[in-house]
Amino acid sequence: MEYRQLGASGLQVPVLSFGTATFGGGNEFFKAWGSTQAEEAKRLIDICMEAGVNLFDTADIYSDGLAEEVLGKAITGHQRDKLLLSTKATFTFGEGPNNQGSSRFHILKQIEGSLKRLGTDYIDIYHMHGFDGNTPVEETLRTLDDLVQSGKIRYIAASNFSGWHLMKSLGVSEKYGWNRYVAHQVYYSLANREYEWELMPLGLDQQVGAIIWSPLSAGRLGGKYGRNKPVPTEGRVAQGGSPVPEMVVKEEVFYDTIDVLHEVAEETSKSVAQVALNWLLQRPTVSSIIIGARNEEQLKQNLGAVGWNLTKEQVKRLDEASTVPPIYPYWHQWQNKTLNPTPEFYK
Repeated sequence: MEYRQLGASGLQVPVLSFGTATFGGGNEFFKAWGSTQAEEAKRLIDICMEAGVNLFDTADIYSDGLAEEVLGKAITGHQRDKLLLSTKATFTFGEGPNNQGSSRFHILKQIEGSLKRLGTDYIDIYHMHGFDGNTPVEETLRTLDDLVQSGKIRYIAASNFSGWHLMKSLGVSEKYGWNRYVAHQVYYSLANREYEWELMPLGLDQQVGAIIWSPLSAGRLGGKYGRNKPVPTEGRVAQGGSPVPEMVVKEEVFYDTIDVLHEVAEETSKSVAQVALNWLLQRPTVSSIIIGARNEEQLKQNLGAVGWNLTKEQVKRLDEASTVPPIYPYWHQWQNKTLNPTPEFYK
């Protein structure tokens, strides 16, 4: 397994990490992802560890805390210092007027709940799951800094921030000498490449590593979709559990991309999913890709995305097929790339 440095931190993380949103199945939305319970989860964790995948990602809201509980049971027996645990807070959990957000009140309540459910006394990477536009950024970051100082978390990260959300947060941390976000957990895939427009250049400039969620666009890039194939009636998209809305996937560009994915998969003797994941591993700022699996077969196939690389020519073909026109101000800025250079993809 390849390991990469996470942003400006000294932490080394595996290029593949394992997402546990399939654990628990505690409500209708997450049942569409999976309902993996402790015994099967333990087997999946063991397979990951054997392959060198030691970073496990979860969140308080996954199945209303049940995913954290299942993960906590599944890691029993493994040395804690051999594991990297990542979880998140911000979105609605429980009841009452302070049941969401990144306030000191909500963060302190949620971190204690996550620690208890995971059966650990510290979190390696703690994410703000989304930006809270109601709470002062200073309040959020001071609280997170206090938690780092107390030893309850090791590193802090953002998730689903816009460019100005992240840059403002980094500026506040620098102003007060507080711990800064070293990673940004983002959606990025061949089906949607908007991450490249601003968040990737920001990550390069500020040394913020990207941890990628839904790298297969909720299964759309897993090999079951095709131009002349019937739309699958099973899986997260069909069951209404996709975190990626149907409306943001442009149909014609999507099928052009799928066509090239199948071509490259045949050339490389790899699966469509493995090619889509390997493409992401060639992109700047990407520190780790979160893979999910409902069973051992899916997990082992996704693990096959590492240990080889697409050629530069294959990457370019996938890029060309998946490109969509950028929105303003990017199309205007890109008219003069000597002033506004875009990330270098083909080194």
